[in-house]
Amino acid sequence: MSSSTQDPTAAVERARKLQSSLENANLNLVKSRQLFDTRVSAEDSGLNLSLAPGESAGLVDPAVASTDLAAQLSFFRKLKFQYLEHKAKNQYIKIIVSDDAPDIKAADNEQLRQVNEKKKEILKEAKLRLAETQGNVQKLAPLVEEDYVKARALTNEAASLAQQILDAKLQLSRLRQIHPHPRLTIAGATAQADAQDEQMQSLEDQLQLFNEKIEDVKGKVKEGARHVERLRMERAEAEKQVKACKNEVDDGRVIGLYDWYTASLKLHKELFSLESHQAPSENELVLIYSLDTPNNTKKRVIVKLLFVPNTRQLAEVEVEGISAAVEEVVGMHIQANDVSGLIAALLALARAEA
Repeated sequence: MSSSTQDPTAAVERARKLQSSLENANLNLVKSRQLFDTRVSAEDSGLNLSLAPGESAGLVDPAVASTDLAAQLSFFRKLKFQYLEHKAKNQYIKIIVSDDAPDIKAADNEQLRQVNEKKKEILKEAKLRLAETQGNVQKLAPLVEEDYVKARALTNEAASLAQQILDAKLQLSRLRQIHPHPRLTIAGATAQADAQDEQMQSLEDQLQLFNEKIEDVKGKVKEGARHVERLRMERAEAEKQVKACKNEVDDGRVIGLYDWYTASLKLHKELFSLESHQAPSENELVLIYSLDTPNNTKKRVIVKLLFVPNTRQLAEVEVEGISAAVEEVVGMHIQANDVSGLIAALLALARAEA
């Protein structure tokens, strides 16, 4: 940060010094204007020049001054010619009328011619100097005017900036009175903004996590609602079957036995992770188990039991979902006709693999 930015008073002082130096400077443009005002005034009746509005009495339009100067030069040339003409006529008449006419020789005429030639050369040089001066004036006048306009604009700008600096200092003083110490610095504000950004990012992450959980819960609620609706339909079907059984069976124990069988079957499914069971034929039974694994996945095991027709003798077993060798276990339990022991052994092998 520069010193001018740190100390506004120094900038104000420099601006005031610049303004005072421009006002007190002895500029040639101002001096020439004052000199012109002293030589040409509005009271001079010989110069009938139109003044520019808003300016002093001595300032005129350059175009009007040039036109008036050309008219006066033309008038003086005519007056000079008439004067010389009358002077020559007067001398000629005096020479004719006079008794003792002056003796005019060729040497006198030559001398007069030489004097006229010198005068003409002096006049020609003066005209050249005047033309050169006028050319310089016409060439430098726009540049001087441009510099004057720039200096005036800079002066006005310096004054405006000085006023703005004073207004800023006054506003700063008011802000200091409104906000006493300790004030928040730029570094503190930056640190606070960074902390707020981190907090907002953390809250945004939490919001995203909560939204994901909400979506997950919504999905589970929808799935639960579908499951409840499916259970409601199953219950309605079961109630219809119960009503039909009540009408067909006179023994009241059947309903209790049915409820006991249903509860036992449900408990068996939950204990042994039985997902479903099917009976494709009279001597075939398919059991599908869904076992939980440590990585929160399901392992399906399918066991097909084939019995000897019209008996409860186990004839053949097919197992899917277990990669270990189960032929020995299956053969031993077929010989013993132990279905429950076979299922328990297979489930133990499946859980050991998971």
